[in-house]
Amino acid sequence: MRKSKHTGLTTEALHEAMPFLSATTTVWIAYSGGCDSHVLLHLLAQLRQTQKFRLKAVYVNHGLSPNAAVWGKHCQQVCVDLSVELVSLHVDATAEAGDSPEATARNARYQAITELLQTGEYLCTAHHQDDQAETLLLQLLRGAGPKGLAGMPQASGLGKATQLRPLLAFNQTQLQSYAEHHHLSWIEDESNNDTGFNRNYLRHEIMPLLRQRWPSADATIARSANNCAEAAALIDVLAEQDYQQAKAETPSELLVSRLLTLDNVRLRNLLRYWISLAGLPLPSGKKMQHIISDALHAAADKMPLVHWPGAEVHRFNGRLYLMSPLPEFDSSQVIPWHDLTRPLTLADGRSLSFEETGQKPGLEVLASAQVSIRFRQGGEVIQFGGNSHHKTLKQIFQEHHVPPWRRSRTPLLFVDNTLTAVIGIDLNLNLNHVPAIVVCCGE
Repeated sequence: MRKSKHTGLTTEALHEAMPFLSATTTVWIAYSGGCDSHVLLHLLAQLRQTQKFRLKAVYVNHGLSPNAAVWGKHCQQVCVDLSVELVSLHVDATAEAGDSPEATARNARYQAITELLQTGEYLCTAHHQDDQAETLLLQLLRGAGPKGLAGMPQASGLGKATQLRPLLAFNQTQLQSYAEHHHLSWIEDESNNDTGFNRNYLRHEIMPLLRQRWPSADATIARSANNCAEAAALIDVLAEQDYQQAKAETPSELLVSRLLTLDNVRLRNLLRYWISLAGLPLPSGKKMQHIISDALHAAADKMPLVHWPGAEVHRFNGRLYLMSPLPEFDSSQVIPWHDLTRPLTLADGRSLSFEETGQKPGLEVLASAQVSIRFRQGGEVIQFGGNSHHKTLKQIFQEHHVPPWRRSRTPLLFVDNTLTAVIGIDLNLNLNHVPAIVVCCGE
């Protein structure tokens, strides 16, 4: 049996995990009404008396339990008693066929909370040592590497804010003892006993057996997570060195020639680091192999695509490109630009505007013309120097190495039905009918 005392679970210990607290700090707590989050809320409310930081709580109703409304009222009453502001959020956490209910609920919850938090704020969650042990075992059963086996960090980025886990050094028994000692009341989520969920199965069926044989199993497994975290940090140092050698003009591009100099172990390590750096989901081992075999080792004239949920990798012009999947786009649209003195906002959020070069004449040249933004349909030609020379749009895209997936989305400036400029490409056309004007494109 583990010790039942909550020795060490004090406001002083909490402050050691959060030494930066001040009157200008805003701390949120993810409060579910359960024992663990109630203990953390109680500790933070006590600590606030001496550190004077701003404390708020957020409760997320996943819409999965018929008791959710009752739980919300319980959370509200507890927060009133502790003089803590509570914000209640409602999300749709219904999992689609084939999706994990646990992951769906977690993703919906964190997305809603991320949108709520502001820059520089903190979100405290009540993850503890037992949670850390369960996380490592789950990752081990998924075949994770050192980064996955590192478990949950003490602090990590969460959108514009920072997520903190100040209770990772304490186990569930210590939290339970603290709650009983302070006569706290909490709710029990019936889903926590459903061993159909992987984490619950580990918690109720496997961990008790491990503790019978190894009483300090949670602390020992959590220590392994810390060791993996240190190893992962060293692996990232090597990946950063390789990344600096392989990166191209933008963070989303890697040079194929540099990648081909790496052995498979360092190559996979770099690719995982690159994808994580972009904040995109990591691919499965099978998809990672496809990136290497189908994209990296493709013939130079090929333009392969490897995609997985939430991300995709293209190869083009000697580079690997990483991006989120592109949304659907209507390239047949024609957008009139009536007031050239005002920016024109496209449906995807890009903004176009005219910028005078200082020479004359300027915008007044176009006052009587019909100006519009269109997109590639095929066969477009742009004319140079009074029609004495022309090039096809396809030639221009090829000469300027515009990736194929961007070509149908590149805005084209038409003046009186004549293609006059390709937005984002400086052609130095010196066109007679649009002198001294530069078209700019931004997000």
